Amino acid sequence: MKELIQFLSENDRFARHTGIELIAIEPGYARARLEIREYHLNSAGLVHGGAIFTLADLVFAAAANSYGNIALAINANINFIRGAKGGTLYAEARELACHPRLGTYSVRITDEEDNLLATFEGLVYRKKDKLIP
Repeated sequence: MKELIQFLSENDRFARHTGIELIAIEPGYARARLEIREYHLNSAGLVHGGAIFTLADLVFAAAANSYGNIALAINANINFIRGAKGGTLYAEARELACHPRLGTYSVRITDEEDNLLATFEGLVYRKKDKLIP
């Protein structure tokens, strides 16, 4: 899975731009972290919802693409539970259902103390094309 971590880390330019680091990928599972910087904060001094969504979306994509075929999101939603002001955020994606064409994933976003900040759920469509050429 190191090859997939390297591929996604190098080729997901938006996630790289935001500072997200993939920690682990296994079939149907992924974990990532984001060290919060000042530019991740909104006008209320909390981590911007878009930064949290981006973290969740990347780990969702990593888990869904862990089988090697391109998996593209067709639905995603997030529930914000608690705000964060800084530190490091973690996202962990787990596969709930895997079918030849569809996959369902749940993501937990937590802070350094494992406080739940948000939950994210996503659905992907799996293509026959391979992700890594």
